[in-house]
Amino acid sequence: MRARLLLTVVALLAIVLVATGAITTVALHRSLVGQVDRQLTASQARAGLPPAGERPFEPPDDDQPGDDQPGDDQPSSGTQPSSGIQPSTGTQPDNGAQNGGTPRPRPPRPPRGGPPPPPPPYAWTDVGPAINGQPPDIVAALVHNGVVTLSGHRDPDSRTEILEVAASAHAALASVPADGAAHTRDLATLGSYRLAARIDDGYTVVIGLPLDPTNDTIRDLLIVESALALAALLLAGGAGALIVRRELRPLERVAATAAEVTALPLHQGEVALPMRVPAEDTDPTTEVGRVGAALNRLLTHVSDALAARQASETRVRQFVADASHELRTPLAAIRGYAELTRRNPGPVPADVAHAIRRVESESARMTSLVEDLLLLARLDAGRPLADGAVDLTAMVVDAVGDAHVAGPGHHWRLDLPTEAIVVAGDGPRLHQVLANLLANARTHTPPGTTVVTGLEARNDTAVLTVTDDGPGIPAELQGEIFDRFARGDSSRSRAAGSTGLGLAIVAAVVGAHRGEVTVASEPGRTAFTVRLPLFDQSDKTDG
Repeated sequence: MRARLLLTVVALLAIVLVATGAITTVALHRSLVGQVDRQLTASQARAGLPPAGERPFEPPDDDQPGDDQPGDDQPSSGTQPSSGIQPSTGTQPDNGAQNGGTPRPRPPRPPRGGPPPPPPPYAWTDVGPAINGQPPDIVAALVHNGVVTLSGHRDPDSRTEILEVAASAHAALASVPADGAAHTRDLATLGSYRLAARIDDGYTVVIGLPLDPTNDTIRDLLIVESALALAALLLAGGAGALIVRRELRPLERVAATAAEVTALPLHQGEVALPMRVPAEDTDPTTEVGRVGAALNRLLTHVSDALAARQASETRVRQFVADASHELRTPLAAIRGYAELTRRNPGPVPADVAHAIRRVESESARMTSLVEDLLLLARLDAGRPLADGAVDLTAMVVDAVGDAHVAGPGHHWRLDLPTEAIVVAGDGPRLHQVLANLLANARTHTPPGTTVVTGLEARNDTAVLTVTDDGPGIPAELQGEIFDRFARGDSSRSRAAGSTGLGLAIVAAVVGAHRGEVTVASEPGRTAFTVRLPLFDQSDKTDG
């Protein structure tokens, strides 16, 4: 949660910084481009071009009757474009005319009423008048019929010499509309320019100012903004991590308290819940404090419930232990009197003899049940078992031999290692575990079933398995098969009655030996696996 919270805050801050930087960059770019456009308008005015909206220069129409018209061979003034850029008839420039000498004659006019003449084949002889007094990076060009006839820009090194614009940029110069508005074009090696074109005396005069300084400024701004944004994100991330860690520290203490509770074995035995959330983390004015207070109330309720459960279980265990202990004496007396009556040499009616045998068998079964209940009560009370070296290999051989006698209709097999496997534990109780597993296989499988008892050592653990090829245990019963008084349904037929405590005693005794027992069953195969720690002679020697 801490990482997600921190990433969310940093992501939101990054979005704000990016949006702010984008808006700032766009606004500055528009402002700088607008400034270039205003400079471009001023440059057009300094070049002598008419302002936007004003009609371009046209020579006065003096071909009226009676007017004194100059002849075809007479010079006339006013044939120069108003831009101050000197045109020529295609010959070399007349320096005298450019410096105030005699201007060149205008071309002959067509007869009155005829079509207007095409634009004279003028070409600039000098772009100096359009460039002089202008910003150093200005570009000027004269376009006629879509062809750049003359162009020039200042040498960036000398700042005085005028150089011709590269031919690769002529198409961009010629493409500028003659509407007086500024347009952006890429002039090859010169870079990006804002260009504006006006028609002057039949020619399109293009004036341009560079955008590279503007682009450089925007690039520098982006670099600065990126660096500042990165620094801000790093600073915010570090500060946010510290703040989040400090603010979540109470929640971590609450979680630690909950983790301590979850580590307790709440399912059995006496359980005390002394841990509580510290008082400083139960402030009802904060979210974490309310969670801590709620957890404390929950722990109190759980502790009370566990105490009530423990008291009830203690009473039940005590009752079972007392009842079992008290029942053993009368059951032993009943069984003894039944045996004594059965052994009476005098004649006994057949029905009486049958009743006596039933009393004897049922008293024996009740005695076994009482002994099982008493054993479970002692294990629940946590009474320690005997701890000694137990040879499981010999025990398995004896137990399987007894099972073969009790169930001759089954096929009993052994799968034992060559060496003896010794575990630490209570011999009689472990023998009871093995006897109960074999009795369970004999009771709940039909005759002819093969039961294999295996034993092996894996690392520091002895693994005992009892496997049969009977009908199997229903899946819904496998989860509760080790509960007390659990019984199989009719799918596992049994020839004798069952108290439902045999596997419960197996689980309790194995658990008391720090081991575990599991079952895996499917139709045609059921396997009980018991794992017990091996006997460590070094521990006994050290003790």
